[in-house]
Amino acid sequence: MSILLDLAAARRSGRRLGIASICSAHPDVIATTLAHGREHGRAVLIEATCNQVNQEGGYTGMTPADFRRFVIEKAESAGFDPAGLVLGGDHLGPNPWRHLEAPEAMAKAEALVAAYAAAGFGKIHLDASMGCKGEPEALDDEVTARRAARLARVADESTRDNGLPPPVYVIGTEVPVPGGAWHALEGLQPTSAAAARQTLATHRTIFRTEGAEAALERVIGLVVQPGVEFGHEEVVVYRPERARDLVGVLDGETSLVFEAHSTDYQPRAMLAQLVADGFAILKVGPGLTFAWREALYGLDLIASELDLAYGERSLAKAMEALMLTEPGHWQRYYQGSAEHRHLLRHYSYSDRIRYYWPNKLARQAVARLSQALVGRTLPATLLHQFMPAAVDHEGPLDMATCLALAIRRVLDDYAAAASPPNTNRASVTKL
Repeated sequence: MSILLDLAAARRSGRRLGIASICSAHPDVIATTLAHGREHGRAVLIEATCNQVNQEGGYTGMTPADFRRFVIEKAESAGFDPAGLVLGGDHLGPNPWRHLEAPEAMAKAEALVAAYAAAGFGKIHLDASMGCKGEPEALDDEVTARRAARLARVADESTRDNGLPPPVYVIGTEVPVPGGAWHALEGLQPTSAAAARQTLATHRTIFRTEGAEAALERVIGLVVQPGVEFGHEEVVVYRPERARDLVGVLDGETSLVFEAHSTDYQPRAMLAQLVADGFAILKVGPGLTFAWREALYGLDLIASELDLAYGERSLAKAMEALMLTEPGHWQRYYQGSAEHRHLLRHYSYSDRIRYYWPNKLARQAVARLSQALVGRTLPATLLHQFMPAAVDHEGPLDMATCLALAIRRVLDDYAAAASPPNTNRASVTKL
């Protein structure tokens, strides 16, 4: 937890310090992240979203307590000291129940934050910005702040009742949709400085009037739009000159940093610039499972060449059949011709295929690929063709190693951006 409390002070002292927020429940992503953290001596922040993990199970089938146990087990297997682990709750609010009227949805949101707090999640992103049944799509600052204060009080009470330290909070009203945009990204604009200041002022006033002063003292971050996003087929890369006025807001704040969502697929240099500018908490999720799937499909092609009995692209074909049989996770998001939707199902940056990997049929297809490769040496020529990033790896290569290497490449970008060897600000901005 200490690293989260150090972020604002580091920026004010001219030292670049950030942390990647790993927003994933994928077992390989979690395990690799924790092993990476142990090897590099870094704290690890892992966050679960309200749709992914909640008191009703979410789409993972896990409650917050279940998710905590799951991550701790992975930490123990990876040899990672749990003292360096921070668990966070992302987009905690009424979002999973927006189809209900506000009173009912907010009651469920209260139960949600209480469950996260009771399970020992130390960082909570309060997101009450989206309207419920009969309300506007996006709510104004005042309504959002009032609901956020209500949720913060519940979370504080839950930790107190369970003998736990209270969480730190992230607030904000310009909150991107979880998992990336699914609309055109033309004209994406950073949050205006005036809007950021207004959000802060409104939350501070309402938290005090609603009896959430104690929680207000533990607000460490504000979610804003720095001008980064990804959609199905495009990535909007950070342009620091467009966010200059927004960044200036932090000059008047002693204990706050910005939290940037949807930083997946940003170049390493721009991740570093985001941290240097004060966007110290960098959310990443689909980018990690995209890299994992990319490596898996490379191995699928290698197996097709090595083992004629395996068949041509057996895994990819199995996943296509599964997604066509159960289209609920992609159908309303992917538009266009049949050919275009086929490409999106497998290769979209939003990576909605990630929802299918826990499915029994998907697990069987992955196991079949593993069996086809077990005991085989992966020829360098095939690696050059289908997995060039693994060619220079020293030591034996098996399926698990190839998948971990893909995830590590993403983690390396975030690690380099978060705290470089030379923390002199003048040199940092040249990365």
